[in-house]
Amino acid sequence: MYYQYQITPHTLHFRQPAGTSRGVYLERKVWYVHLSPCEASHIVGLGECAPLKALSCDDLPNYETLLRQAVEAVATTGRIDYDALRPYPSILMGLETALLSCQAQQAGRTALQLFETPFTRGEVGIPTNGLVWMGTREEMHQRIADKLSSGSRCIKLKIGAIDLEEELALVRELREKYAPEALEIRLDANGAFAVDEALEKLLRLSAFHIHSIEQPIRAGQWEAMRLLCEQSPIAIALDEELIGVNTLAEKQQLLDAIRPPFIILKPSLHGGLHGAEEWMREAHRRNIGFWVTSALESNVGLNAIAQWLSSVGKKYYPAECHRWPYQGLGTGALFTNNFRGTRLQVEGNDLWIEDEKQRLFRQSFANFKADWESEATTLTVHTSGSTGEPKPMIVEKWRMQASAEKTCNFFQLTAEDTALLCLPLDFIAGKMMAVRAFVRGFRLELAAPSAHPFAHVTESPTFVAMTPMQVFETLNSPEEVEVLKGVRHLLIGGGAITEALEQRLQRFVASLPNGHSFHAWSSYGMTETLSHVALRRLCAVDAPKGYVPLAGVAITLSSEGGISISAPDVCPEPLQTNDLGEWLPDGSLRILGRVDNIVCSGGLKLQIEVLEQQLGNLGVPFALTAVPDARLGEALTLVYEGEGQNDRLQALCHERLDRLQRPLYIIGVPRLPMTATSKVARKELRELALNYQRTDKC
Repeated sequence: MYYQYQITPHTLHFRQPAGTSRGVYLERKVWYVHLSPCEASHIVGLGECAPLKALSCDDLPNYETLLRQAVEAVATTGRIDYDALRPYPSILMGLETALLSCQAQQAGRTALQLFETPFTRGEVGIPTNGLVWMGTREEMHQRIADKLSSGSRCIKLKIGAIDLEEELALVRELREKYAPEALEIRLDANGAFAVDEALEKLLRLSAFHIHSIEQPIRAGQWEAMRLLCEQSPIAIALDEELIGVNTLAEKQQLLDAIRPPFIILKPSLHGGLHGAEEWMREAHRRNIGFWVTSALESNVGLNAIAQWLSSVGKKYYPAECHRWPYQGLGTGALFTNNFRGTRLQVEGNDLWIEDEKQRLFRQSFANFKADWESEATTLTVHTSGSTGEPKPMIVEKWRMQASAEKTCNFFQLTAEDTALLCLPLDFIAGKMMAVRAFVRGFRLELAAPSAHPFAHVTESPTFVAMTPMQVFETLNSPEEVEVLKGVRHLLIGGGAITEALEQRLQRFVASLPNGHSFHAWSSYGMTETLSHVALRRLCAVDAPKGYVPLAGVAITLSSEGGISISAPDVCPEPLQTNDLGEWLPDGSLRILGRVDNIVCSGGLKLQIEVLEQQLGNLGVPFALTAVPDARLGEALTLVYEGEGQNDRLQALCHERLDRLQRPLYIIGVPRLPMTATSKVARKELRELALNYQRTDKC
């Protein structure tokens, strides 16, 4: 297999100085490698090459030249020459990760789900130590307190840069507060101790029940290290000692010569994933313990190391990974400008592949997929609840499949496309995004519903469905806008698209280069029609101004403007909706609002949704409702989030609405009631308005 490739350098900036006995890191440079199979250009594998300055054996002046030569060799041969790359562990790891990323996509996973394990499925976490960087005594005290308050039960302290007496006092205070069974303390000296002083310092530190100390003396002093391992009251773990020991024979020689209790494995420094597993095998054969840690990689490397450990570690650890020894894995929170695509998260004492919200969403997707693939011919769905309590509905799977086919055919989606599911799976919009992927076979990436669906997305999906609120917040984020630029079809539903939002989308489209194939659509549909049955093209000059029915859908209007839908393959009977519409001169349908959202005020019928559109952006979240009024029958009422805005909102209502359309009351509330699908909960809004004191007549 042959590959196209791209190499992208990136400089990571530390949030705060990262101090070790060797010095202080403020920034570090990494290189991202992108590999794409020539016969499957839609697949892009991602890897990270991250040599540590003045530490990695491949931190060389001609690193970029060596990297390009190595990538070109893989691109033209389709394989990694492990023997040739042994001297370059960070390059090796980046290439290994990029190929694993390609293979993951070919297997139907995402570019970042490199392995299929309980950890990568979000079922278990990996125990980690809480790393405390060197600093002043006060700084280290605060860092320790932060780690302990977050749930860490294993603390790793960097030592050797400040006065030993201060470090001893720090460890003493820590141990006086926490017994060994409550807190494991590890130390990392990074080779800071002189050979003739090391044993004495280890003896003094041993009074505080220390689990282990990493690299107490400088690397390369094998005989001195062997004697120290024999005599030390604290178990020694080799770290820097392994750097540059690249061949299998050299690894065996080192372990046999020093016989350490532990070794620390950092794939970027110690042979890539392949070389690190060699260390594991040789250590295991000699009854030498080990754990895996990271070496200040970005989230691309951190993600690869954690997933690789979850896969290979089961060969050497007897229990599931949540019962393994503490590992030294990170989440990339050290950097201000990390790679955004991963969701690595430390909760309590464990590293998880994603946060709890995302794990629950992934589980709900798995449950729905199991229901879809079951022998049952029907599924239960729920209405959105915008006008009352959500109601259950039994629907046939074949009708859902027919609806999915309509959408996929309209947008010309194929198995090579990708989509993002960022809507709740409790409701029809989220369920139908999943069914489209099941039916058409394209890869579906999951993002737990939030205001920022693209927060952890770096590769643009072909197709995504979002609520107006999600689109609004995405357009506020420069990073997320970059992802949105690569989307081919953006489907917006679940609420009205305000004129202000449509104008922002128009400006976004206008900013795209010529020939960019971005299309935005507003959807019309409901639970009863199994998602949308008509679409309105946004931001296109020559497109119809209203909604156009999909193939096989017929829409008619009653004399009062009530909308009736006939779609036999998705809805068994013609559906008389509570929506109002009108035909536009170009033959498309304008949606005016709902019959039950008409306010009868002083003999006039006011359509709430139309007035909300006319008001546009008021600078605060708001919605209109009505309360009983002795004189008018019903009084239009504006409810907004916040307080102290009444005069300003009153002025805007006078400016944008005719005299007889203006709300009689303006009410500030802490939060507007919303449904799980981000629609205004109209029934709750009306009840809320009734319960609040009426103030400030317009």
